[in-house]
Amino acid sequence: MNWSTIAGLVPAPGTAPDFAAWLAAFPVLERAKTTVQDPRYHAEGDVWTHTQMVVQELLALPDYLQASPHDRAVLFLAALLHDVAKYRTTVIDPQTGAIGQPGHSRKGAVEARVLLWDAGAPLDLREAVCRLIAVHQLPFFALAGSRSGKTPERMVRETSWQVNLVHLAALAEADMRGRVCMDQQAVLDNIELFRELAREEGCYGSPRRFADAHTRLSYFRGADVHPDYALFQEPGSRVTVMCGLPASGKDTWLAQHRRGLPVVSFDDARDALDLKHGENEGAAAHFAHDKARELLRKKAPFVWSATHLSLQMRTRTLDLLYAYGAEVELVYLEQSRAELLRRNSRRDSTLSNKALQSLLNRWELPTETEAHALRMELR
Repeated sequence: MNWSTIAGLVPAPGTAPDFAAWLAAFPVLERAKTTVQDPRYHAEGDVWTHTQMVVQELLALPDYLQASPHDRAVLFLAALLHDVAKYRTTVIDPQTGAIGQPGHSRKGAVEARVLLWDAGAPLDLREAVCRLIAVHQLPFFALAGSRSGKTPERMVRETSWQVNLVHLAALAEADMRGRVCMDQQAVLDNIELFRELAREEGCYGSPRRFADAHTRLSYFRGADVHPDYALFQEPGSRVTVMCGLPASGKDTWLAQHRRGLPVVSFDDARDALDLKHGENEGAAAHFAHDKARELLRKKAPFVWSATHLSLQMRTRTLDLLYAYGAEVELVYLEQSRAELLRRNSRRDSTLSNKALQSLLNRWELPTETEAHALRMELR
């Protein structure tokens, strides 16, 4: 189903959703009908029952009724797809019978990304939906801090650069109201406290302000700095880090925008070492990292070109760059599936179209919390 049809199904204020049409638009949701949930938190039953309840609760919230058409689409699709990955993350303890779906939020964001990409959804709208899904439970527990030791203030400030916190709070409220559980009111109270903290921080509906980009990035990477006071930035390399699926147009973009700069590339490393794609990736990475270190020590500007599809993959690169005081711009490029496969099949590459599509399982786009600057383009 194409994007224009899907957009037309998003309910206007005061109208009911056509759930049959949504099941036709996203057949994977049929799996939710047979996906069980822990009755302690979901006494209402299966995931599809819960999803329908969440959507109905969302449609009654002022944040949905008063939203623009764009924001209504974001909120509705996030609610509809927020548990889309529960069917494939469900585990049942053989001893106790306890049911869990670990990692369903993050995996659900990836699955929703592929669904909306194939439908032709606008990039900004799609990513707003997927980012909401990835963190949709955060307001339930944010006031207690994170397992990694982040304070509630730090969590709210950081998350405001990833999603609109008005939308996140609305989705969390609908998620909690759309279920039957013992602690419902306590969690709803937590969501209200989350809203209040976001308002106090000046980021309820917009990113928390920082003195400058370097202070923001340093703060998100754990530095003990105050957002309102600029942190001195030591001079270092200015590095453009490319991100995107293979055949998304990175080489063409570099020829247009970064011509003449040295390039660190795993593909070039494979060529130098006479390796095929997927063969001895450790050696290719070591080769590329050595070249990057040489440029970083010289404080020379350069480009790091790779897929960098997941946060984990990007973090390995970014940790090295920031250890040398680099200033980083992330550049993400994207094509449709059909165009990617057409281009890849015509390239002199050892990467098959089947292998390319398998990369979608870990497709996480960069956010503004990862670098000094972020550029995202459809090519």
